[in-house]
Amino acid sequence: MSTVNYVKCFLRDKNVASITPTSPFGVKRVCKKIDFSQANVIVEYGPGAGVFTEYLLKKMRPGAHLVLIERNKDMFKCLTKAFRSERVHIFNDSVENVGALVNGQLPGKPDYIISGIPFSYLDQQTRQEIIHQTHQILAENGKFLAYQTFYQKDDHLFVHLEHFFRNVKSEFELLNIPPMRIYEAVK
Repeated sequence: MSTVNYVKCFLRDKNVASITPTSPFGVKRVCKKIDFSQANVIVEYGPGAGVFTEYLLKKMRPGAHLVLIERNKDMFKCLTKAFRSERVHIFNDSVENVGALVNGQLPGKPDYIISGIPFSYLDQQTRQEIIHQTHQILAENGKFLAYQTFYQKDDHLFVHLEHFFRNVKSEFELLNIPPMRIYEAVK
């Protein structure tokens, strides 16, 4: 997806979190928390233009599966054209339905879930439900890796993650526009 088309999606859809795709620095910073030699299933919430998707597919083992959940129709169409592989499962849906989308469809529970959806835009109940479902579908010792804009308050995501996950950390990546806050929550 071109930058111009990405910006158009951003302007038309209030659920697109950032005016630009994540930088290569941001992608690598989030993905360094993944053990690609052990990952069988990775789920990506809100893949947008597919910058994480492209990186993940290069790093994943040949037999591993990648599930993409994108609610924006324009971005969904771009993803289906760009990532044609039997390892990739793409859904044009909301992550609020993740449990129904992945239940029984994959060879095991997700080892990692990566999320770029803007949790600060969500109401309290929706935020809680997504985090609860995320915890439920993750494999034991699985990780939820969420990246948000750097100015996120702890009550937008961090405190909700602490409610469900046994270990939660956050760090910042400044080499991104805008800079981002990265959350690592271990089940």
